[in-house]
Amino acid sequence: MDIEVEPFTQTAESSDPRIPPRDQVVVRDLVERWNREAPEKTFAVLDDGSTWSYAELRRLVLQTALGLQRQGVKQGDHVIVWMPNSPANVRIFLALNYLGAVYVGINTSYRGNLLAHVVKTSDARLIVAHAELAPRLAEIDRAALDTMISVAGSIDVDGLTCVTYEDALLPESGTIAAPTRTIEPWDPHQIIYTSGTTGPSKAVLCSYLHIYSNAGPETWPCITGEDRFLINLPLFHIGGSGLTYNMLVRGGSITLVERFDTASFWEVIRRTGTTATFLLGVMAQFIEKLPPAPDDADNPLRVMFMVPLAGDIEAFAARFGVEVYTIFNMTEVSTPIFSDPNPLVRGTCGKARDGVDVRLVDDNDCEVPLGEIGEMMIRTDRPWGMNSGYYNNPEATAKAWRNGWFHTGDAFRKDAEGNYYFVDRMKDAIRRRGENISSFEVEAEVVAHPAVREVAAIAVPNEMSEDEVMVVVAPVDGHVIAPVDLIAFLTPRMAHFMVPRSVRIIDELPKTPTAKVQKSMLRDQAVTDDTWDREAAGIRLKGDRLSKVS
Repeated sequence: MDIEVEPFTQTAESSDPRIPPRDQVVVRDLVERWNREAPEKTFAVLDDGSTWSYAELRRLVLQTALGLQRQGVKQGDHVIVWMPNSPANVRIFLALNYLGAVYVGINTSYRGNLLAHVVKTSDARLIVAHAELAPRLAEIDRAALDTMISVAGSIDVDGLTCVTYEDALLPESGTIAAPTRTIEPWDPHQIIYTSGTTGPSKAVLCSYLHIYSNAGPETWPCITGEDRFLINLPLFHIGGSGLTYNMLVRGGSITLVERFDTASFWEVIRRTGTTATFLLGVMAQFIEKLPPAPDDADNPLRVMFMVPLAGDIEAFAARFGVEVYTIFNMTEVSTPIFSDPNPLVRGTCGKARDGVDVRLVDDNDCEVPLGEIGEMMIRTDRPWGMNSGYYNNPEATAKAWRNGWFHTGDAFRKDAEGNYYFVDRMKDAIRRRGENISSFEVEAEVVAHPAVREVAAIAVPNEMSEDEVMVVVAPVDGHVIAPVDLIAFLTPRMAHFMVPRSVRIIDELPKTPTAKVQKSMLRDQAVTDDTWDREAAGIRLKGDRLSKVS
């Protein structure tokens, strides 16, 4: 290949000490920096066993950037990327940023009205799509889209100019034009859509400084440039694209796989020399429920992020020979809560990290007393250290950012030592006979049963139209869950009003591609014909009657 880069003079760096230099934050500068400083160091280990050095990364990024430029992509443009994890996806992600454009990764499960919604809100003209997903575009209003680059095959969609990845993004020679202005740390880096499990997905506008602050060296000090991080979450999720970017920030490396897979997890870790990973939701439960093996601790993994904490952390850490950390985070913020290694405090998310202010408040943004439950709201010391709002959604932006703080929509409590405890999504809380019940806390007790692989707790109406607690559970392979035995297991472990009335057993819970349980789907199904009812089985629970106090 013979690809040149047009030189240009950058403006002066920011004098604000809170803003790192561009070659620590901006993708274009990072790609050039590591090519100079560590060209032979490995950046990526791919699923087929091949690797990219930092010199090879630059070559591939330049080639893809030139192809995108020839498709009319300019600095500031939004480009949708609709495909699973792959080397091509990483190339496109970083090449868009090299041009100063904005990566808009979207969920590969989207279709119909939700797909039309994200296409419209993105303001994208160009989409790079997997050929097997592309026919869904023919079924929707495509708003401003006029061009599609298909990956893994050739396909035409009426009304779009269609070209293949090979023809469009793999040029052999040419010159990449200079950006119209210096790419700054506060410029948009990507748009990440929220999961959309409770309503239309919102387009979170993320600057370089936001994603840098989310998991960079200051925020996650336990990860260094010598680590290799397993990317098993989709690149349209912050746990995929954000961690890929932040290993580039460190001059570290990634192991790229298409998706999380319990059966091959440890084989991949060992084969690739992976030292760090992130397990979200039920992933950690799946790993914990694997049959013990004598070589469990014989692996290169050094650090595991587990969100939320699952089971006996001391036993888990000892079994697999890793340090376990937990955090509270969401796409819009930047890891405000971070734990010590192998936290012993049951249920904690950790403590507030340096550089963030955290408050727990009531409906009027007034701080609640210590130990009481309130909505978490956050602000950071660093400019642009969190989201830049919801793109094309000023109403949601204003609601979330009211009073100068970002409101998470999550209920927490805090203890006297400064530990924070996630209680529930504000929308997921269950209220039964005057008692507020955390679905999260119910789930933590249910999944402790050795036969339960995963669980979701939801509110369903009873005969009086108030909430009852229902759990939907899936068994560990080879095990059978008996509802009566599950209730007997739970009764001594939790308050009587928290013990589920309804139990439904299914093979696997419905989940988004980022392993979040789709509770809205379970709520819509509610009590089905195969749901077991504790009270119909004659099991009624009451609180303890205590002696009178004179």
